[in-house]
Formats: sequence, C-alpha cells, structure tokens
Amino acid sequence: MQPYGLAILRLAIGAIFIAHGAQKLFPIWGGVDGTAAFFTQLGLAPAVPLAVLVAVVEFFGGIMLVLGAQTMVVALALAIDMVVAIWKVHFANGFFINWTMAPGQGHGYEFNLTLLGALVALMLTGPGALSVDGQRARTAESRAAGRARLRAGKV
Repeated sequence: MQPYGLAILRLAIGAIFIAHGAQKLFPIWGGVDGTAAFFTQLGLAPAVPLAVLVAVVEFFGGIMLVLGAQTMVVALALAIDMVVAIWKVHFANGFFINWTMAPGQGHGYEFNLTLLGALVALMLTGPGALSVDGQRARTAESRAAGRARLRAGKV
C-alpha cells in the first residue's frame, strides 16, 4: 500500500500548488500584477519576471506533481520556492499560521515547512503509484530485461 500513500501525498501537494499558482497566474485572483507588486514590497527584483516564474513553477509544477511526471525535478523547484517563501515572507512572523487573522500579523512558516517536508519526501521516495514516472520506469525495466535476454540468447 506504500506506493498509494505516496500517490495520495503527491496528489494533495500538487492540488495545493495548482491553486496557489493559479492565484499568481490568473487575473481573477490578483494574477501576475498583484504578485509582482507583492514581490516589489519584499525587495525581490526584477519583480515581474520573478512573479511569472513563480506562478508558472507553482501552477505547472502542481500539474506535473498530480501526473507524477518529472517528480524529482518538479519537487526540487517547488522546494526552492518554499525555502524562498519561508526566508523572505514567513520566517519573521514566527512558526504558527495567523489563525485569528490578527491585523498587522502575517502568517508564520508552518504551512510552508509542511509543504517543504512533503516535497523532500517525494524527492527521496519517488512519486508512488499511478504516475507517469512509475510507468516510464516499468517500461525502461522491461526494455532492459528484454535486452538482457537477447544478449544471453534466451529469446
């Protein structure tokens, strides 16, 4: 059942990144302009290209996680995104999320740390069941086994 646990983790994390990437990418939720304005406040420059990069990495990276395609590369890119988010946005607010929505108090880094931990787990263990990467690995193993049989003359 372990591969299915990883698949559930991958699907949940992918859905979260799709939603957060969509917020940054599409104008209905603020889009690139809102994200770039926020990045400018943080001192991240050039703000617009970075906003586009982060939006694309989160949105399409989330889709790739859901599919289980290029899991290690995508998880690494998203992990770097989370490290920067913790460093530039959330660390100064402490550990906990601002559940009471107290004015002037930002969210802490606990959610980002959870996402980071899940991404590192996927990098270390792979995508689990029902993934493009898993299918590709099975196909490569079968091709390698077939070549080995041919070399051994056991066809």
